Amino acid sequence: MNQRTLIVLGALGAALTALMLGALLLHVPGADTVGSIARTNIFVGMLALGMVVYLLAVRLVLRNPLPRQALWIVLLVAAVTRAGIIPAPPFLSSDIYRYVWDGQVQNAGINPYSYIPADPALAKLRDEAIFPHINRAATAPTIYPPAAQIVFAVTGFFSRSVLGMKLAMLAFELLAMFCAIRLLALARLPAERVLIYAWNPLVLWSFTCDGHVDAIAIGLLALALLLRARHRDGTAGLALAGAALVKFLPVVVAPAFLRGGNFWRPAAAGSALIVVLYALYASTGAHVLGFIGGYGAEEGMADGSGIWLLAGMSHLFQLPEAAPAIYAACVAAGFALLALRIMRGTAPMPDTVLLCRDVAVLAACATVAISPHYPWYFAWLALPAVIAPVPAVIWLSVSPVLLYIDPFRERFFWPCLVYLPAAALSLAGLWRRHACPALPAAMKGSS
Repeated sequence: MNQRTLIVLGALGAALTALMLGALLLHVPGADTVGSIARTNIFVGMLALGMVVYLLAVRLVLRNPLPRQALWIVLLVAAVTRAGIIPAPPFLSSDIYRYVWDGQVQNAGINPYSYIPADPALAKLRDEAIFPHINRAATAPTIYPPAAQIVFAVTGFFSRSVLGMKLAMLAFELLAMFCAIRLLALARLPAERVLIYAWNPLVLWSFTCDGHVDAIAIGLLALALLLRARHRDGTAGLALAGAALVKFLPVVVAPAFLRGGNFWRPAAAGSALIVVLYALYASTGAHVLGFIGGYGAEEGMADGSGIWLLAGMSHLFQLPEAAPAIYAACVAAGFALLALRIMRGTAPMPDTVLLCRDVAVLAACATVAISPHYPWYFAWLALPAVIAPVPAVIWLSVSPVLLYIDPFRERFFWPCLVYLPAAALSLAGLWRRHACPALPAAMKGSS
């Protein structure tokens, strides 16, 4: 039986690899996107099929005992898909060109927060390979926090190419997978569950193809989880602060690291790192915050038009001007209650699983609350799901591949394909927990 399951796993891996590499062949060389509307639709269709294959593989590794060789199949498929995709130019997002540019600016001895790319002061740095592809080059300063900037600068010292930056992101992905396997060992769970991250199609396209900076945050978050699971609270706080200084969103999982009264050491260490890294770029004053304020307005977070729930309500009635503020207050209050419950709560499961479950829940709630329309914002949810496979979180970590297209060109109807199944899975999980209170929570998460 184990051998048969191993064969099925290999077949699913081969199917996933064929779908992902086949989707890559749809890209027209030189095109900013896939190449045409028809090609884009087929591309997303293939990613959706890949999502189905991936979910079948997740179900397989969660529900069936597998021999030790299963891990090698998981890692082989992860390696082959990444090796096939990484040489391709980014075509689903141009963000990586800004990373390379920021690295070049720093290596020229200039603070990256000082100028927009089109400023005449930076004219001598412009080239044909990077500068023409930078988005918002004439309107927006960099948005990326100091820890991300340090990675851009170090990478740029060795390579000024997009491929070099992709390889840097791959290094952080490898760190994340290594830490995930170590966390699985601490939790006495099968190592092949790393598949939940390593085979995730959204992860593949977000990081291997487009090289998004989130990969750095995921690698540092994985390191923080491993350090916290080993009760190295101070260094865990440093790693978590580093993740938050790559992309601010990981700060929302801090309550999971403070459960059980472990507060002062991680909080002090993390706060110290934040102060030190911002001090490195403080010569620009308030400009060190970059484009973060303008980005929120641009994405419709300030007026509520970019929030999935508010966008849906706007189809039913005219929203008051205070709707975004009311929504923000409700989200903040609900999140505070959730954080307080996590910090003060207990559960009958190993500490490592509990930590990752808390991180998964906090991360999913925060991501859904801001409801980004960029798919890669959801990819980080796959990491804690490796150890705490909450079904709704796994769905949210992969289904946003559907957001690479939006046939309705608005922020509610098409995203329902992501959010409504997640809500249904969450309700089903709550019902099972109520109906079967004796069932360990870790088992409920994988059912």
